[in-house]
Amino acid sequence: MSHVRSPVFEALIVPHRSLTRAGLAVVLGVLMVGTTAVALRFWLWGAWPVVAFSFIDVPLLVALLAINQRRARASELIMLDSTQLTVTRTDWKGRRKQDSLPAAWLRIDLDATKGIPRVVLSSHGRLCEIGAFLPEPDKMSLFDALRRAIYHAANPRFDNPQLRDEI
Repeated sequence: MSHVRSPVFEALIVPHRSLTRAGLAVVLGVLMVGTTAVALRFWLWGAWPVVAFSFIDVPLLVALLAINQRRARASELIMLDSTQLTVTRTDWKGRRKQDSLPAAWLRIDLDATKGIPRVVLSSHGRLCEIGAFLPEPDKMSLFDALRRAIYHAANPRFDNPQLRDEI
C-alpha cells in the first residue's frame, strides 16, 4: 500500500487564448469572403496576377492560426506537498517533462533582472522557472500564492482542541 501525500498547493497554468474554435471559424470565414471579394474585383478590372497573390495570404494565415491553436495545448501543473514541489510541463505536442524539488529547502524568487519578471524556484542548487508564458499580473499572483503556500508548508499550524483556553 503506497502512501499518498495530499497537496498543499496545486495550480494548472495554461496559456491564454482569447480566440475560441467558433471565433476561429468566423475569422477564417470573414477572411475568405473578403479575399474573394478583393480577388473578384481585381479579376474584373483585368489585373488577374493580383488574384494569385491575394489567395496566398489565406493559407498563410490559416497555418499561423493553426500553430497558435496547437500551442494553446501547452500547460504546467504545479503541485506542492509536504515533501516536494513537482512541476509537470506538457508541451503543445503532448510531451511531458517533470521536475521535482525538495520542499524542505525550497525557495521562490521573483527575478526581474532582464526587465521581464520571472518566477524562479530553487532548491539545493537546482533552478526551475514556472509560468514563463503568463502575463506580468498573473506571474505576480502566482508568485504570491505559491510563496504563501511554501511558507505554510514549512511552518504548519497545529490546532489541538485540548490545549485551547476555555472561557
